[in-house]
Amino acid sequence: MKTHSITIIFLAVILSVSCSTQPKITFVKQETNKQIDIMVDGKIFTSYRWPDNVCKPILYPIFTVNGTEITRGFPIKPREGERADHQHQIGMWLTYGNVNGSDFWGNGSQGLGTKNSNGGVIRHLKIDKTVELPGEGVLATSAVWVDSTGKELLKEQTEYHFSAEGETRIIDRITTLTAGDKDVSMPDTKEGMFGIRVARQLELPSKEDVILTDAKGDPTTVKALSNEGVSGNYLSSEGITGEAVWGTRAKWMDLYGNIGDEKISLVICDHPKNQSYPTYWHARGYGLFSANPLGVKDFTQGKEELNFSIPAGKSTTFRYRVIVNSGSHLTEDEINAYADDFAKKY
Repeated sequence: MKTHSITIIFLAVILSVSCSTQPKITFVKQETNKQIDIMVDGKIFTSYRWPDNVCKPILYPIFTVNGTEITRGFPIKPREGERADHQHQIGMWLTYGNVNGSDFWGNGSQGLGTKNSNGGVIRHLKIDKTVELPGEGVLATSAVWVDSTGKELLKEQTEYHFSAEGETRIIDRITTLTAGDKDVSMPDTKEGMFGIRVARQLELPSKEDVILTDAKGDPTTVKALSNEGVSGNYLSSEGITGEAVWGTRAKWMDLYGNIGDEKISLVICDHPKNQSYPTYWHARGYGLFSANPLGVKDFTQGKEELNFSIPAGKSTTFRYRVIVNSGSHLTEDEINAYADDFAKKY
C-alpha cells in the first residue's frame, strides 16, 4: 500500500511539472474596445477584434514569439513602406466574395468605416466561452452573415484553438456556417476564403507594378515598391514555389522569409474534411495569403466549376491551421507533422 501511495504521488509530481513547463495561454477581455487579447505567458500573440469600422471579425495583429508583427499594419496602423492597396484585407479573416449575391470578401474596400453597395457584413454577436488549458486556449464566438439589404443569411459558430510550444505558435480555426430557412448559394469566385494579409517583409520581391481585378472585374494597379528587406517565398506541399502557387491545389502552403534577422515560416494547413481538399490557393506575391476551396472556375481557367451551396437549415464546416514559426524556416517533414496532427485532432 505504501509503495502504491508513493507511486501515485510521484506520477502527480511528474504531471504537475509537465503542465507547469507548458506555456500559459490566457485571454484578456476588452469588451469596450471590442477585442480580446490572446496572451502566451503574459505576452501578446494576437487579438480577436470586431470593430465597427471593419466589416468582419478579425485576428489582428499577429506576432511571433519574439514580438515581431507578421501582419500588415495598414489600414489600421500603417507602417512606413507598406502597400496601401486592398483596404479590406486586414489581419486574418474568413469571408467569401459571393453569398447570395452579396460580397463579404471585398466589403470595405474603400477604407475603414466604408461599405460597398453590394457588401455583406459578418456581425459579431457574442463570446460563447474562453477556456484556458495547459499549452492551449480556446475562444468560441458567434456571428451572423448579413447581406447588403440587412437580411441574415448564415449563422456562424467559430472556435479558435491557440497553442504554443518553443518558438512555434499555432492557431486552429474551426468555423461552422448554418443556413437559415432558405438555401444559401456561394457561386464560384476567386475572392475567398480564409486569408491573411502579411507584413511587407514577407511579400515576394517584385520590380513591377501589378494590375489586379476585383470581384466586379475592375482593375487595381498595385505599385512596385522598394524590395529592401523583402524576402518572402511560397512553397506548397506539392513542391511548387513562388508566384506559380496561385491557383494550384495543395494540402498546405508555407510562406517563409526573414523580418530583419528573424527567420519566419507562416504556414496554412488545409483539412481532409474540408470542401475541395486539397484546397486551391489564392496566394499572391503582394502579401495576400489565402486558401479558397470554392473558386474552382477561376483557378482552372474555366475548365471546371463549383457552385457551392448550403441547403436551408444545414451546416458546413471549414477547418484551417496556421503555424507561426520563429528562428528557422520549417522543413517539409516538420510541416507534414503539423498537418497530420491537425487532421487527427478535428
